[in-house]
Formats: sequence, C-alpha cells, structure tokens
Amino acid sequence: MPARTIMIQGTASHVGKSVLTAALCRSLLRRGLRVAPFKAQNMSNNSFVTPDGKEIGRAQAVQAAACRLPPRADFNPILIKPESPTTAQLVVGGEAVGSLSAKDFGLVRREHWRAAQEAFQRLSQAFDVVVLEGAGSPAEVNLRHCDVVNMQMARYASAPVLLVGDIERGGVFASLVGTWTLLDEADRRHLKAFAINKFRGEATLLHDGVERVSRETGLPCGGVLPHWGDLDVPEEDALGWDGWQRRTPERADRVVIGIADVPGISNFTDFEPLAGEPDVEVVRLSEATDRPLDAVIFPGSKQTIQALRFVRERGLDRLAGRVLSAGGTVGGICGGYQLLGSLIRDPERLESSYEAVDGLGMLPAETTFAVPKIVEQASGRHAESGCSVVGYQVRMGRTLVPAEAQPFLELTVNHGSEHRPEGICLHGGRLFGTSLHGLFDQAPFRRWWVNRLRASKGWTGLPETQRLSLDTRLDRLADFVERHLDVSLIDRLLEEGV
Repeated sequence: MPARTIMIQGTASHVGKSVLTAALCRSLLRRGLRVAPFKAQNMSNNSFVTPDGKEIGRAQAVQAAACRLPPRADFNPILIKPESPTTAQLVVGGEAVGSLSAKDFGLVRREHWRAAQEAFQRLSQAFDVVVLEGAGSPAEVNLRHCDVVNMQMARYASAPVLLVGDIERGGVFASLVGTWTLLDEADRRHLKAFAINKFRGEATLLHDGVERVSRETGLPCGGVLPHWGDLDVPEEDALGWDGWQRRTPERADRVVIGIADVPGISNFTDFEPLAGEPDVEVVRLSEATDRPLDAVIFPGSKQTIQALRFVRERGLDRLAGRVLSAGGTVGGICGGYQLLGSLIRDPERLESSYEAVDGLGMLPAETTFAVPKIVEQASGRHAESGCSVVGYQVRMGRTLVPAEAQPFLELTVNHGSEHRPEGICLHGGRLFGTSLHGLFDQAPFRRWWVNRLRASKGWTGLPETQRLSLDTRLDRLADFVERHLDVSLIDRLLEEGV
C-alpha cells in the first residue's frame, strides 16, 4: 500500500523546516517504520553527492542520515543552484540539465513536475512513511502557478501539513494567520496544525497569541519548540554563518580562520566542522581586514569568475598575500582552488561571458570549464600527514597543475578502481588547493591541520576533538523535538491524512 505522509511547511524560509523534518524522520524510524524524506524542489548551493554520483541538496542528505539511508536523487528530484540574482543551474534527477531564468521560473513546473511525481511515487511504494518538506512559504501568491514543492506537492501526496513559524524572526502570529488567510480553500484543507519554533523565554507568555491563532484559523497548536541552541545539526543555508560566529572560543590560544564570503558561495558547510573546534574562531570575510588571521580559505562558488572579481575588488587577494607572508596558511576549495590559479578558461561560456581570465596567480594551476559536470564521491589520504579524507566533488572545472607539483591529496575514485593525485601544495603546506568538499569532516585530519596552525604560533597541539557522531546528534535532535512537539497529534495526522 502507498506510504502515509506528513508535510512540514513554513511561514518563511529559514524557520527550521529542514531540521524539523530530519527530527521527525528519526523519531518515526525509531518506532520501527521505514521512513524516507522528500523535498520536491530545493534551492541551495549546499549540495551533496549520492553514492551513484547524483547531486541533491545537503539538507536531504542529512535527512537521509536521519532515516539511516544512503542519500538518493529521489529524496530531492529538483535542485536549483543559484548562479546570480536572476539565473541558476537546474539539476533534475541528480543531473545538471541546463539553466533556469527568473523570467521563466514556470519552466520547472511545465517541464519537470513529472520528475517530482515519479520520484515521490517510487518512495511511496518502497516506504511506510514519507516526510515531505516544503520550501519558503506556501503563501507566495505570485509563485503559486509555478509551485511544485508546497501545496502542489501536498495535494499530489495527500499530505496533511504542519505549518511552522519562527518566533525569533518576529511577527510569528501574524505570519501564521497571514499564511492561512492567503491560501485558498483547497489548500487550507491540508493545513492541520501549526507549531512555533526557536522560542526563548517563558512559554506561558505565548498563551494569548497561540489561542488567537487557533481561533482565527481553526488549527490546533502542535507545540512550541525552544531554540535548539547547541544541538549541532548541519545547517542548510548561509544563515548558518551567524551561528558559527557566535561560537567564539573564550580561550586566548585560539587560531583565527577567515573564510571569504564570495558571491554564489557553495558548500559553505565545508567549514562547519572547523567552527566546532574548541580553539578555532571562524571569521566571515566580506572585505579585507587588519585583524590578524592564521589562515584564509577561499570556498567554492557557483560563479568562480564573479567570485574572483569580488576577491580583487574587496582586497581579499592582498589580504591572503599578507597572511601567507606572515607565516599563515592560504587555501582554496573547488572554485576557491580555481581562482587561486593562474588562468581560468570558459570557452563554452558555461559560467561567464569571458573566454578566459587571469586568476590570482598564487598557484601554478589552470582551469577550464567543460561539460559534463563532475559529480562523484571520493576518498583517500592527505599526502603530507597521511590522514584519511572522505568527501565529494561537484564541479565544471578541470584543473591542471605541473606534473612535478606536490599533490595535496591522493584520492581513490570510481568505487576504488582509480587512484590519482589531487590538488596542489606549496610552501611546506601553507598554500594549497583542492577540489574535495568535506575535507575537514574527518576529525584526525582536521585536528592535524589546526595543530599545524598552532605550531606556527609556537603553541602546543591539542588532542583530537571527540565530537558526537551525526547519528548520535540526530538522536538528540529527535529526543528534543519529541519533548516539545505533540507526538500524538503527529500520529493522528499520519493516520487520518487529509
């Protein structure tokens, strides 16, 4: 029989839909159910690679982990990766299929709605429960005709909807009632309850507001969730920077790592593990600073040439040069690696209107953009330390370095059938470039690398940080949500449907 469904929608972006979906997935899994996550359409440059070389949103990879499943393209059949304010790369079924313009956003529904339906149907036949996630707000009346991820999907999946509002952003009662008001009757019938997220303070102060929302909408309150603070679950969107910057260690012997906040930044989650180290402060760099930095890293970007121009305009290239000259470390990952090189070619105009541009020239590397897009998981070892690394590559660029250059990594790809050097390393390891995302996810290498920064300051290294596994953190998240959400209401919604 088809899977039962429940859907998490929000009054806006960043209200906690992705994290709450992951929590429900784990909670239902612990009851012995076969559970799958599903988000018909995601818009994010934080992506992840499945074992079969498909690309999906990072949040759906975390939700898959909550279900103790390997990630698969069906969990996120449509992924939109912004390249500029008006253009994006379109990924369908895990593969890049072309570009999307804001002028014709309706193309997704016209040409790819069927892909979302088929992916959902495969999951519905294979699992007991599918936990669906919406995107943004279902009350964006200007986009209703383009919708494939909110009420369009709720109707197709016959999914009851829990509407979530974020009180930390202010105006939560108005946003809940306003969402209800702007929906038509056919969509309102899917809304079954609401919840308030990220509350700080005395819950009894919300009583009158909660009652008013219920009176205006006829919906029960499914719970008030306190701000989840230190639950340490991966974030999907760039707002996660703010949380990382609040984790400034109090200790004096901390290393400071600057991350360039370039336009179109992608996979910024590469640096989340660094922010969790007890002696690391991660600093967001939007322009040059006089603050002493121990390292500067250039991250990936959906628009490498635009990011390169930004780096030059903001003086981040000169900042990196000063850090390196002062004995610090400079590195680049994916697009950041490419812009550190001497030349970037784009003969087919895949990412820009330029045939070729000069890079920063800090690394003897030349990149050419070409299709098909390289999307693969990879593992191997860091050449200097011997530490194991596991990650993935998502890129259009093919980067060449001199044959005699010291590789940064030695990778195993194509399910162990191919071994190859990857990246480049100069100045005794203080200048590097690599295409591997997830580089700092492995604790032994992460601690080795941070301790190297400490050694350059004459400080003793620290032992490896014993961070809780993602599986354990997801259990803690589920425990937290079960304490504050009306679990019996969730069960009733699953049983009764729409």
